[in-house]
Amino acid sequence: MSETIFISSIATKEEKYQELVPQLKALIENETDIIANMANISAALKEVFNWWWVGFYLVKGEELVLGPFQGPIACTRIKFGKGVCGTAWKEQKTILVPDVEQFPGHIACSGASKSEIVVPVFNSKNKVFAVLDIDSEHFDILDETDIIHLEKIARLLISTNE
Repeated sequence: MSETIFISSIATKEEKYQELVPQLKALIENETDIIANMANISAALKEVFNWWWVGFYLVKGEELVLGPFQGPIACTRIKFGKGVCGTAWKEQKTILVPDVEQFPGHIACSGASKSEIVVPVFNSKNKVFAVLDIDSEHFDILDETDIIHLEKIARLLISTNE
């Protein structure tokens, strides 16, 4: 697989995901290194959707530790159950926040972040080993379409974390 992602410039968000997901699968299916795969997924999502920040936090003990990402400098560690990332990990479900100012306990790694989605990444034993965190500098830009497809993308990482 080429290390280039091809997405139609006139595609809708749904169409972009439909083009992107199979390309990501092909890109990572023969790579066993989870960090390399997270790095490429972060880069592809940032390139295709131009979000403010896209990246992963990895579960290390009772906190999340910054992993591969694209965007400005970020928080390095997040405690279990804290902020949107820690809450998604604790609740083991995707959390969509249209306005981060309205999320109790939001951790402001960047004042430019206005909305956020965090998707837990599960291993084959259904245990969260990471979260995919996406921040936008626009309010209410992330939606159900993102939830559906980002959860598909997170599932691509199951086989690379065996």
